[in-house]
Amino acid sequence: MQYRPGGFNLMPLVVKNLLIINGLFFLATVSMAGAFQLDLIKTLGLHMPGSPDFEPYQFISHMFMHANFSHIFFNMFALWMFGSAIENLMGPKRFLTYYLITGFGAAFLHLGVSYMEMVNLRSELLAAGYSAEDLRQFIETGSYRVLPGVSERALVGYLSKYFIPTVGASGAVFGILLAFGMFFPNSYIYLFFAIPIRAKYFVIAYGVLELYFGVVNRPGDNIAHFAHLGGMLFGFLLIKYWRRRGQIYY
Repeated sequence: MQYRPGGFNLMPLVVKNLLIINGLFFLATVSMAGAFQLDLIKTLGLHMPGSPDFEPYQFISHMFMHANFSHIFFNMFALWMFGSAIENLMGPKRFLTYYLITGFGAAFLHLGVSYMEMVNLRSELLAAGYSAEDLRQFIETGSYRVLPGVSERALVGYLSKYFIPTVGASGAVFGILLAFGMFFPNSYIYLFFAIPIRAKYFVIAYGVLELYFGVVNRPGDNIAHFAHLGGMLFGFLLIKYWRRRGQIYY
């Protein structure tokens, strides 16, 4: 059955439960690290397929993991602020489907871009004198040696593709932000709680900035910009598909 949800709930069901689940995962991460020196981010964060730490369940679990308090706070604040409006509009089932698909889409685009970067770094290292067996052993052991004249930056960058996990709900949150801009384009978002900007312009500007920072790829930037873009891209395609079929509300 399809319907247009009526009324407005300040804390709709799916948003509320997502906030609780993310909070519990964060508390577990902090508690396990402090009490048992257990790194849940390594276990539940998303690793590149081919990494010794990769597991298929990480495609789901990474969406509920966060690196620190500010990371989870801003993601959950955005989830509540924009997600409540979208869940009230779509209904809980459709909203949960949207959230998960945009989260998966963010992960796939991020891994795809990371894989291409890894291939380029691998070619650079092979040309510099490393053998394929050397690189395989570096991945298996997590240790490496630097050949004379070789940029350690390239080697560290190559290995980081396998050993640094991706965590966070940001991909799905950016998908929700995209939905807000499409469904409520003329609503105002207040930058720094003071500067009004229409949602459609805010979303476009944010998307352009994410693309710029993703392409520039500044050293030391640990933000998965293409994951954010992946959430927006899959959100856009999914909304277009549902609109064409007349199945936005469920």
